[in-house]
Amino acid sequence: MFDDDTSPARRDFLRKSLTLIPVVTLASTGLSSSTFAQTPASDAAQASAARPAVVAGDYTPTFFTPEEWAFVIAACDRLIPSDHVGPGAVELGVPEFLDRHMQTPYANGAIWYMQGPFLEAAPEFGYQGRLNLRDTLRIGIKAMDAYSKKTFSGKAFAELPTAQQEDLLKSAEAGKLGLEDIASKLFFTSLLNEVRNGYFADPSHGGNKHMGAWKMIGYPGMRADYMDWITVRDTPYPLPPVDLAGRRG
Repeated sequence: MFDDDTSPARRDFLRKSLTLIPVVTLASTGLSSSTFAQTPASDAAQASAARPAVVAGDYTPTFFTPEEWAFVIAACDRLIPSDHVGPGAVELGVPEFLDRHMQTPYANGAIWYMQGPFLEAAPEFGYQGRLNLRDTLRIGIKAMDAYSKKTFSGKAFAELPTAQQEDLLKSAEAGKLGLEDIASKLFFTSLLNEVRNGYFADPSHGGNKHMGAWKMIGYPGMRADYMDWITVRDTPYPLPPVDLAGRRG
């Protein structure tokens, strides 16, 4: 992760994520998570300074508390930052997607099998724990903020400089953070998969505003027929994407 300027880390992340389009409600705890975009040199130079607040448009969350919302925006900004390759997660409304998705039957476990036994199982068997998705994120955010405050003189995750935010997320990805009430790797993987889903979902779900992610990768969206281009290599698809509502990008 966080390779030097010659590494296509962000491109690798986006390419690996294309399998998520357009489905956004599948359980996805088995996906690869070595996905942080490289940190711009300007960010690295400012690592010792507090990171400016990142704003997620004019959307008002109805699920996340203000403290949770601040974490979500900061984490989304680190997982998919805006750079020369394309727009970032915050810019495309991924925090809004997360807030809205947490209020669906999928996120609250209504369509999951949630009976025991709860145990650690091999990855091919999928998630076997007792927490539904929204509890996983809510408990994980609280635990990450608590860890951050304990480690960094009372500062919540969203108040930390970029470098410290990235260090915490990398440690969580590796399962090396001793969080209260939840395994850090489970929380990180669940959060990352949600951010991916929101980034590439149809704009009707709140993320991928103006089909920005689709335009970046040349995905045609909901166009009725693009079969002639499936086998074409090294030539961008010539038409803009279309969303579920019929809007053209």
